[in-house]
Amino acid sequence: MKYRKLGNSELLVSEIGFGSWLTFSDPQRKQLAISCVHRALDLGINFLDTANVYGRGAAETVLGEALTGIKREIYVLATKLFFPMSNADYGLSEQVEKQLDASLKRLKVDYVDLYQCHRYDFDTPLEETMEALTRAVTSGKVRYIGFSEWPLERIEAALELKNVAHFVSSQPQYSLLHREPENGLLSLAAKSGISQVVWSPLAQGVLTGKYLPDSPVPANSRAADPSMGAFLNPDWLAPATLEAVQAVGQLAANAKLTLAQFALAWVLRQPNVTSAIVGASRPEQVNDNAAASGAHVDPLLFTEAERLLT
Repeated sequence: MKYRKLGNSELLVSEIGFGSWLTFSDPQRKQLAISCVHRALDLGINFLDTANVYGRGAAETVLGEALTGIKREIYVLATKLFFPMSNADYGLSEQVEKQLDASLKRLKVDYVDLYQCHRYDFDTPLEETMEALTRAVTSGKVRYIGFSEWPLERIEAALELKNVAHFVSSQPQYSLLHREPENGLLSLAAKSGISQVVWSPLAQGVLTGKYLPDSPVPANSRAADPSMGAFLNPDWLAPATLEAVQAVGQLAANAKLTLAQFALAWVLRQPNVTSAIVGASRPEQVNDNAAASGAHVDPLLFTEAERLLT
């Protein structure tokens, strides 16, 4: 496993991160989720990402159980807040202390390495948000702060504020099928000491190649789950797109990689990307994803993949 520095912080983060969005919320799969965490740590994955809203606290609770007895210094723990945990819990000002304390309790730790704003809060003045996050840092409960999917102008405004903690990370959606961060975010972050820990680098599983053109979606896949409809771009399941994905699979084979490894290596080609966050429902999937770290790929193969998927 290779490691990269997280923005202007002292944290060294594994190129492959482990996320807990989907697989940690089902109580019937708890032991399997715990096994996946342990496999990730065994493979050198030290960046563990979660959020209070995943399973309404269930993901943090399971992750805290998985980390019980493991030396705190060997993993980098990140969580997030923004989305309401109840009708009374909303926003990025007065909720920071409350939600942070609840997250720490569920995770069974005294501090998190990275505390992220899951989205931008347009209902709270930016100064209040940044002051609340700064208090979290000065309290010792948070080492560094980050954000996810903030508008560029709001990032710039936050960077201009004085006497507040500075962001070290951004968590955008980024993949061969979703390249929006290239429209200003990567360049702004690079010059501001912020690096990316990207989510959905496999485009909700489409870039694993499991969806085939003109074929029914596999049972138990994300595309078969109605609750995932808001996150899976329907254009990605169009026959033309899926045919292009299969062609990219041939490029991956030329590089002696699986399609998923190739897609992760493409994300990691960007120097401003510190880690690509992936989930897993089985420990074997963790093995496959971890192998993408340090992969050497002919840039011409990446260029051809981009052409196919444009």
